[in-house]
Amino acid sequence: MRIIVSDSSCLIDLRKASLLEAFLQLPYEILIPNTLFEEELLRFTEDEKRLLLQGLQVVDLPGSSVLRAQQVVHGLPHLSIHDGFAFALAEVNPGCILLTGDGRLRALGASNGMEVRGVLWIIDEIHTNTLTNVGVLLEALRMFSSDPSVRLPRRSLVAYIKRYEGLMSA
Repeated sequence: MRIIVSDSSCLIDLRKASLLEAFLQLPYEILIPNTLFEEELLRFTEDEKRLLLQGLQVVDLPGSSVLRAQQVVHGLPHLSIHDGFAFALAEVNPGCILLTGDGRLRALGASNGMEVRGVLWIIDEIHTNTLTNVGVLLEALRMFSSDPSVRLPRRSLVAYIKRYEGLMSA
């Protein structure tokens, strides 16, 4: 089974769209560094955290990975330490998918030969695996479009909305 290493931004966006449960049903092993789970997902309810724990693995990073995360952040100070932890976890899982909404983390992962994906890819994966209907996904995309805290590329988001509107009328 393929591994996804997630940062917190995609989980937060999927939570807003009520798509966490569908995401966790995808045929992937989903990992998140323990520090992200404990510190970045503070606004998640206890029920949401329990749901997450049923579908993803919260991984304690060994000292060498913590040092690697610090090294990455020291060299690229625009990244947060949590970005560094996600990168370090992805780095020790060769062939994994780094799931992030952070452009700088995406660039770092890609420049290190990692497959990097975001929440729009998850929308397609949920659709491909028929884990919810097109109408739910279209509403999620429209919500992303109207939420200023969701930082998806505008052009891509508009294209996705049009594509899923077409799927609704098909």
